[in-house]
Amino acid sequence: MSYNKPEKDFTLYGETFSSRFLLGTALYASPQLMRDSIIQSRSDIVTLGLRRQNPANRDGDAIWQYIQESGCRLLPNTAGCKSVKEAVTLAEMSREIFNTDWIKLEVVGDDYNLQPDPFGLVEASEILIKKGFKVLPYCTDDLILCKRLLDVGCEVLMPWGSPIGTGQGLLNRYNLRTLRERIKDVPMIIDAGLGAPSQATEAMEMGFDGILLNTAVAKAHNPPLMAEAFADAIDAGRKAYKAGLMQKRQTASPSTPTIGQPFGTSSKTHCIQESGGVLRCAI
Repeated sequence: MSYNKPEKDFTLYGETFSSRFLLGTALYASPQLMRDSIIQSRSDIVTLGLRRQNPANRDGDAIWQYIQESGCRLLPNTAGCKSVKEAVTLAEMSREIFNTDWIKLEVVGDDYNLQPDPFGLVEASEILIKKGFKVLPYCTDDLILCKRLLDVGCEVLMPWGSPIGTGQGLLNRYNLRTLRERIKDVPMIIDAGLGAPSQATEAMEMGFDGILLNTAVAKAHNPPLMAEAFADAIDAGRKAYKAGLMQKRQTASPSTPTIGQPFGTSSKTHCIQESGGVLRCAI
């Protein structure tokens, strides 16, 4: 039996994927670096923004060509939208241009930390779902917000680890653990704020289903190598979660118990050679 086969149980809106790593396509120093990073990430889904990339207008032909060649599912986003109307309009344009009803929904509520607007996000999600979109909402780690998003029909949640592009990792572990414990049967993808592969591993060990990021790879000194590092970290975290982490303890516990130790391992062991070569020991 092989224990290294990729999982086939990562399902989003009825579509199954092998990779739990979703990678963004912005901020790379060159289209070639973006292409190599996608390959090394082993991702099945890549995100892209209509504001930056519009194939109909022949903007960034090389970028668009590499994205198409990757064979990954396209996940357009509404990055930069500050109102419900703006987000809905951009989603409809993305569906027409990229020929997909999948959308990473972003509605910015604050210019300083780019925190999602919870009220606008719920309203826009409800509108888009009624229009047939498969909405993946970028949200905060607030439990009530996530429940409202589920109420209007979202089948995936994408809470942040920390504000986008900061690299701060998982700032509110309590909220994130609460989300995972209270909402068990809905795919949850940590989206934004991760800066190191170890942070991705920690999120996966908590039981989250996937990781979406961009800046941590695109701004690395070697983006393709960093993409590979994140892919490995995500796989390791998932395996650890499925294996079951040991419980933390306040006191030490020996990994080698004294009961059952071979004779001669204790300083208090006394052995006597008897006739016939019999060795008798007492502790």
